[in-house]
Amino acid sequence: MPHSRTGEGDQKAARGGVLRRLGEWCARHFVIVIIAWLVALVALQVVSREFGGAYSDNFSLPQAQAQKGLDVLKAHDPQAGGYSSQIVMRDDQQPLTALSSQMSTTVADLEKLPHVLSAQNPLSAPATPSGQQNVGPLSDDKKTAYITVRFDVQPSTLGDDYLNGVDTTVQPLRSAGAEVEYGGPLGELARPAADDRVSELIGFGVAVIVLLVGFGSVIAAVVPLLSALISVVGGLAILGLLAAAFTFATVSPTLATMIGLGVGIDYALFMLTRHRQNLIDGMDPVRAAGQAASTSGHAVLVSGCTVIIALAGLFVSGVSFISLLGVAAAVTVVSAVIGALTLVPALLGFIGRHIDRYHVRPPVAETEAGAGDTPQGTWHRYAQRVERRPLWFLSAGVAVVVVLAIPLFSIQLGHIGDGADPTSFTDRRAYDLMADAFGPGSNGPLTVVIDQTNVPQSQRSDLASKSQQSLDKVQGAAVVTPLTPTQDGDLLVGTVYSTKSPQNSATTDLTNRLVDDTLPDAVQGTDAKGYVTGTTATQVDFRDIVASQLPVIIAVVVGVAFLIILAVFRGLLVAVKAAVLNVLSIAASYGVVVAVFQWGWGGPALGVHGKVPIESYVPMMMFAIVFGLSMDYEIFLLSRVHEAWLRTGDAKRSVAHALEITARVITCAALIMVSVFAAFIVSDNIVVKMLGLGLAVSVLIDATVVRLLMVPAVMTLLGRHAWWMPRWLDRVMPHIDAEGAQAGARSASS
Repeated sequence: MPHSRTGEGDQKAARGGVLRRLGEWCARHFVIVIIAWLVALVALQVVSREFGGAYSDNFSLPQAQAQKGLDVLKAHDPQAGGYSSQIVMRDDQQPLTALSSQMSTTVADLEKLPHVLSAQNPLSAPATPSGQQNVGPLSDDKKTAYITVRFDVQPSTLGDDYLNGVDTTVQPLRSAGAEVEYGGPLGELARPAADDRVSELIGFGVAVIVLLVGFGSVIAAVVPLLSALISVVGGLAILGLLAAAFTFATVSPTLATMIGLGVGIDYALFMLTRHRQNLIDGMDPVRAAGQAASTSGHAVLVSGCTVIIALAGLFVSGVSFISLLGVAAAVTVVSAVIGALTLVPALLGFIGRHIDRYHVRPPVAETEAGAGDTPQGTWHRYAQRVERRPLWFLSAGVAVVVVLAIPLFSIQLGHIGDGADPTSFTDRRAYDLMADAFGPGSNGPLTVVIDQTNVPQSQRSDLASKSQQSLDKVQGAAVVTPLTPTQDGDLLVGTVYSTKSPQNSATTDLTNRLVDDTLPDAVQGTDAKGYVTGTTATQVDFRDIVASQLPVIIAVVVGVAFLIILAVFRGLLVAVKAAVLNVLSIAASYGVVVAVFQWGWGGPALGVHGKVPIESYVPMMMFAIVFGLSMDYEIFLLSRVHEAWLRTGDAKRSVAHALEITARVITCAALIMVSVFAAFIVSDNIVVKMLGLGLAVSVLIDATVVRLLMVPAVMTLLGRHAWWMPRWLDRVMPHIDAEGAQAGARSASS
């Protein structure tokens, strides 16, 4: 039998009492709470629109060699060291040389635009040497050309108004019949604004169906959706205000919406389910709401903190871009927790006993049999099967997870290029024009910079000759331009074009070969330093940094989550089991993402053109988010197991009891979260598609294979040993109550 601690119980009772009193107060004063939420929501929207910032993908990697190379280039040749973008032209009716005057006018007007350092006229550029592949700026048939425009800031951050000026400058070429497309960062600026409303409507529609089928009550289906929506809107307004002080990526509001809706509906659903069971058990609505806050509210609070801690693990990456994505997601998680603990009880108080007045089937709460000690529904029978044959269920779960994880071993991290975007995007059309006319490597040139500031004049000629010979022999290069000195003579600058597209692994290998081998060998014996810079080189550096930090983040997040489970449930093997099974479920979801996007199994059906690498930061984001979310279901299930174990001392029956009263709500909650995440697959943004699919698959695997097969099977096999805790560890670990079980019990009996 488990032993009790009176002092610990009193502390839990006190903590449970705070949440119970909060829930009862909100339910009793529902008018004040609802009005306060609506006023706060309107105020936040007004303030955010007035003072909120914009989202931007402008970030730097100060310690990366590509950034150092760019800084050196800016210092010695400001016009060459800016951010480049291409304006691509194609005319099938006549050679572009016939549009010489229009081209000159366009280039001259471009150079007058703010933030433009230079613009290159493709018609006046030197011809490609005989025998060398033509990489531009004018194609051999004179039908395709590109203007390279250099900016002193990242052009994708300049705003829609700036694009109007660019449109005006290229109008002479368009009027003459040429097709004009924007490539690179300028093309990203021209993309249509992200619109998540379709995804949100799909997610909400599926959620309504799941709630109606799962629980029967119409009003009970509306409460979680309304609470989650209000919480997310408020969270997004706060995120907009934070964007005025910090540079959040353009994908941040979409990610925050995705996570906020998922956890918001889940948290409200767990509160609502316990409240309805309390009503069935005979409590009045105010007391039922307070009891739900005291029990399920504890689990919501612990789960929300676990998700936030997991997201905080992203700060270990040392990359502000990734860290702030974690902050963006955490903002809506916080608002979802606050909404579940205050707005949901207020709505339940407002509804009173009429929560099941309108229904499409006989309403149910936690079990199909309602209240009572001997439920006999489907989940009860399933729980008995798991109890009788735990090894079968565990083996089945392990087999599914292992098979799904197989593709993970061939994962290729990289950057998703413009070639995977829809053809409705101008940067995709520019990408295709460039690839057709100048080869795939033309979309990702690598700028080689050799800093010879500290090299004596007498040695510079030999250095230039040796460096050129080394570059000409590098494997994987289609074209290597001659190294030319800057005006001050301190830098040698050239361009290397890959034989493959920027996102191809061969281009990544070429970049690393230049950085690690070719340039160090070329400058060996001198005080010169070599760099490879440009957009593609920066993306490779970003990928390498993320890949090196991913194991660290995994270790930190898993370690912290292990300690939380240990502190909550006081079982060493329970905590080990939670960490191991969650890692396995995430590995399986990684495998599915690799198969769909990298292997191309279903990518075209999702609107992805061709096989693409896994965006370098997606596994990191997925791990932090999914590991945090998976702890939701872990805590809600184990808290019921722990509660029954403390009450009965029967370890195996406690598992079956917890499974039969939580399986329905966990399954419904998971289906809702899966639908919310999966709905974002319709987005035009490939990274959002990847995150949406990855998160949806992760939750589906976690809530079915792991939570309904593997966890109860392992817990049954472990029996009472699952709750073993060394006394010295028990003394040093803090005590965290998951569902306020003892407080809830006292409240129920008072």
